[in-house]
Amino acid sequence: MRTTLDLPEPLIAEALKVSHHSTKTAVIVEALEELVRKNRIQALRKFKGKVELDADLNALRKRR
Repeated sequence: MRTTLDLPEPLIAEALKVSHHSTKTAVIVEALEELVRKNRIQALRKFKGKVELDADLNALRKRR
């Protein structure tokens, strides 16, 4: 999908440098994927301590 964005050139240049990507598109795609990943993790953290699991970890380990 084509989109026109007004991005700060120094920020894009630094992102290209630290990410070792060769294109601006690759940098932006990686940044968006990371944003989605972090938000999904944050959403899962809301369930910490609220989900009760009745699983035998030793039995699960032996299944491997």
